[in-house]
Amino acid sequence: MERFRASVLVSLLAAGIALFGAGGQLVVVVHPDSGITHLSREEVARIFMGSQKRFASGLVALPVEPVAPEAIRERFYQLLVNLPLPQVRSYWAQMYFSGQAQPPRQVKDEEEVVEIVSANKGAVGFLEEDKPIRKVRVVLVLGDPVRP
Repeated sequence: MERFRASVLVSLLAAGIALFGAGGQLVVVVHPDSGITHLSREEVARIFMGSQKRFASGLVALPVEPVAPEAIRERFYQLLVNLPLPQVRSYWAQMYFSGQAQPPRQVKDEEEVVEIVSANKGAVGFLEEDKPIRKVRVVLVLGDPVRP
């Protein structure tokens, strides 16, 4: 029994390291000609959670998120709003079916995020900091999880 508990503890610890330690920081990116040079964590949270539809400049915001790998989305929402991905999905189901907001556009991977953001002045996305970041501007770096 002790061996089983130790195994479970090691697995949970490894999962936590994989979630928060792998891949370095995440960056939020926008089109380089959008006029946006910085976004606060709160602004990004409002945009990706559907309560803010426009940037301060008036430009319509189009949030874009990669579907794969899922660990990136999990880390993003944990770092941004301190929620696990299942709770974010539940939130979006409620928002969508009540007609209050549309969820962020989901795309295949981080490369597609860069392609969409670089082609649309209102698009905003996120990716791992260690990815080659060309054609887009970094406006926020997310590192440490939000503490309650």
